[in-house]
Amino acid sequence: MTADPNLWDDASKAQKLMSEKNKLDSAISDIYRFEQELKDCCDLIELSEMEDDKDVFLEAVLQLENLQKEVAQKELESLLSGEADSNDTFLEIHPGAGGTEAQDWAQMLLRMYTFWANKHGYLVDEMEITAGDEAGIKSAIIKIKGTNAYGWLKTESGVHRLVRISPFDANARRHTSFASVWVYPVVDDSIQIDIDPSDCRIDTYRASGAGGQHVNKTDSAIRITHQPTGIVVQCQNQRSQFANRDEAWAMLRARLYELELQKRQEKSQAVESTKSEIGWGHQIRSYVLQPYQLVKDLRTQVETSDTAGVLDGEIDLFLNAALASGIENPSES
Repeated sequence: MTADPNLWDDASKAQKLMSEKNKLDSAISDIYRFEQELKDCCDLIELSEMEDDKDVFLEAVLQLENLQKEVAQKELESLLSGEADSNDTFLEIHPGAGGTEAQDWAQMLLRMYTFWANKHGYLVDEMEITAGDEAGIKSAIIKIKGTNAYGWLKTESGVHRLVRISPFDANARRHTSFASVWVYPVVDDSIQIDIDPSDCRIDTYRASGAGGQHVNKTDSAIRITHQPTGIVVQCQNQRSQFANRDEAWAMLRARLYELELQKRQEKSQAVESTKSEIGWGHQIRSYVLQPYQLVKDLRTQVETSDTAGVLDGEIDLFLNAALASGIENPSES
């Protein structure tokens, strides 16, 4: 017996409609709540004037300031209206030329995005991480799971530049390192991507690990090559080969969806690929730790001297500015 594909389509449509309904219900509830809180603040200010109570007045002002911040955040979230903005996201990191320096910088970026995700209540799954020769990482793919994960992070695609005194240089010289970040959405059932299995080559290999009792003794890691496009995805975070295979197929669907988004825009304008070169002229953000402290986004001109905070995941000021400015993922712009 085979399932009727129309039933699956109907179920997918119903699920999508229910998700949209819940999202709208939440937005409407927020509006009513904001109206009530604003009224309460105004009543509190009137009471403070009648009673000539400065403390009550200051309390009302503080509540208004907090309300203003929350409303501003909701206004930004309303801009997350793209087809896949509400989805989970994959995030890839690759070091540029420079060996250990660049690989260490790539690991710093991985830590930054992981910290950001944790602070916002998102879950992070490590799909594939390849350790560097001496330090850092040669590559990393993580999945960040939660509402609007892709929408918030989609503008992070591009080259990130670090300037610092190298911890690997005995002469304590200043070094410049580059690493690329690529963000693409997890494709859910509401977005249909057809893949012909005959177009794919599936390879198994032994997953790398820390060694000892945790070393993987079976070929559980999966690599899928989509031959028509040359796209390669791999997953080794699960002990089961079947689980890794499912994750790899999901990653391939996401990459093909990203490719389709790019093709749509190429019909109307040429797309400058941020993956063409990991180096000068392609960076979107600069992180300077020496001789001064400054992180600056080269697209929005937003900057901060709190470099430690940024590297600990405090990147909302950059995400908010990019979203408000209408900056898009390079695959969509």
